[in-house]
Amino acid sequence: MSSALSSVYNTIFKRNYVFLSTVFVSAFACELAFDNVSNTIWDSINRGRQWKDIKYRYVTKPESDDDDDDE
Repeated sequence: MSSALSSVYNTIFKRNYVFLSTVFVSAFACELAFDNVSNTIWDSINRGRQWKDIKYRYVTKPESDDDDDDE
């Protein structure tokens, strides 16, 4: 156990720039993971009620005016 703690200390905590880099990278990774999980849960709870789910009902493709050439 002591050698494992010593190894962690020597690789992460001993040098300040390595420690700060580890903290920032870990925070960024946790933020991305939390956002993705939160969005997935939100989308599953609100399935069928969001604009992306009902957009096809209200948005129609514009008709082409090329067929109405009276020249």
